[in-house]
Amino acid sequence: MEKVTSNMTYDIAIIGAGTSGLALAKSLEETGLNIAIIEKQPEDKLANPDYDGREIAITHLSHSVLNTLDMWHRIDTDAVSLIKNAKVLNGDSDYALHFSHKEAGEDNLGFMTSNHLIRKAAYESVKSGNIIKILSETEVTDIDTNNTHGILTLDNGDIIKAKLVVAADSRFSKTRDMMDVTTSKLPFERTCIVCKMDYEGEEQDTAMECFHYGRTLAVLPLTNKRCSVVITLDTDKAHEVLDMSPEALAQDIEKRIDGHLGKMVLTTKLFSYPLIGVHASKFYAQRYALIGDACVGMHPVTAHGFNLGLRGANTLANEIKNALAHGLDFGSYSVLKSYNQKHRKFTVPLYHGTNALVKLYTNETAPAKLIRHGLLKLGNRLKPAKNIITGLLTETDKAA
Repeated sequence: MEKVTSNMTYDIAIIGAGTSGLALAKSLEETGLNIAIIEKQPEDKLANPDYDGREIAITHLSHSVLNTLDMWHRIDTDAVSLIKNAKVLNGDSDYALHFSHKEAGEDNLGFMTSNHLIRKAAYESVKSGNIIKILSETEVTDIDTNNTHGILTLDNGDIIKAKLVVAADSRFSKTRDMMDVTTSKLPFERTCIVCKMDYEGEEQDTAMECFHYGRTLAVLPLTNKRCSVVITLDTDKAHEVLDMSPEALAQDIEKRIDGHLGKMVLTTKLFSYPLIGVHASKFYAQRYALIGDACVGMHPVTAHGFNLGLRGANTLANEIKNALAHGLDFGSYSVLKSYNQKHRKFTVPLYHGTNALVKLYTNETAPAKLIRHGLLKLGNRLKPAKNIITGLLTETDKAA
């Protein structure tokens, strides 16, 4: 029997039901726009995402956005920890660059919770409105746009027309390539390995970033004497960590942080992710916009990838709502260009600044080691510069 093809028309079609895509849809729910989200995963996976090892450091701006979108309260408070302080160490030195919530003028520097819990909360929030359509278990195989619409062909043969198409389909976005939006890509040739560990020492509220020679180690505070451990090292050496026994790995981490947390025990499996940086040359085309990792894929060292994704979704939503309030075409070049300019103001310096930081603090030549150590000391002494860095990392400036 020949399949009957459906033709569907929406105001906005969002490709990808990750947090950024769901947040954009939820942000626009009040406008009455007819919105569809196209997602390749089955809907039961969206409702109950698997744990993927990633613990997210959430800035104050992201916390505010998640609150506004009816998402934050859906995360169990027992699964949220507060980062009160942070310190950055270099090489074998005991000297550390310190950041304190008191210097930021906040109760905390940020919040920690699991990526899968955020995604679950975002999905529940969108579904609670019973307005936004989620088209699951399907992918976009072709995209075309004209002056009035984007036209999407799905792998099930359905055709979708929308006044605006938004790609939130990862840093490896297929539709971005179909729309001929170029990107700068930076293969770091490093792998990120993440897991959780329990520890026997005193309860911690300090995040540690240790730029050891040969690898970077982040230890991030969670609840109930548990921490997130993030190891980045050259990809060809990743097996040195992945092949360790749980006991040997825990002892290795204990040693690398000088026993600061006491005895440690691995409580999850190891998750590994190859690292690649991506920044699109622009975040829009005709009737088409990029958000989330589709426009910027960050190195995790500054923990800004998730937060930039949420900021971008919030910025685009505000531009669309502003256009509607003034009777303008929300999918026009002028609206998307404004979004592009506002979001790039944040992404460009953070992306290139992060990459420069990674390049310096993985350089182990003698001059680089001296510069690395000197910058940490300078960072503690130059209070204005330190305050600027703190503001960027915590996003205590709520503007977006």
